[in-house]
Amino acid sequence: MLSFHLFTVLRLVIHYGLHFFAPGLLALIFFRKIWQKAWLIMVATMLVDADHLLAKPIFDPTRCSIGFHPLHSYYAIAIYVILLFVPKTRIIAIGLLFHMLADYQDCLWIG
Repeated sequence: MLSFHLFTVLRLVIHYGLHFFAPGLLALIFFRKIWQKAWLIMVATMLVDADHLLAKPIFDPTRCSIGFHPLHSYYAIAIYVILLFVPKTRIIAIGLLFHMLADYQDCLWIG
């Protein structure tokens, strides 16, 4: 039972660490002059999780978000990649793609 609890805690720490702390590191490395603004924009991309409200149940710890929710679909991810090449949307694209990466690694834990 304890190992299950540690597994769950580790999964949550990694998942939310990737959502909050990794964008800060990316902002410091790639957008040093505007790192605070870049970090806030990347964290704001978590609004794509609003598409979870369309699912029943809204939260299912055994469900992989990638490919299930509309804003986590492979079509949406392709659009996020395209946005990466537009200078004005690059920070948003990095935030969205890193969000997808964080959610994808979460999928690996559930098998």
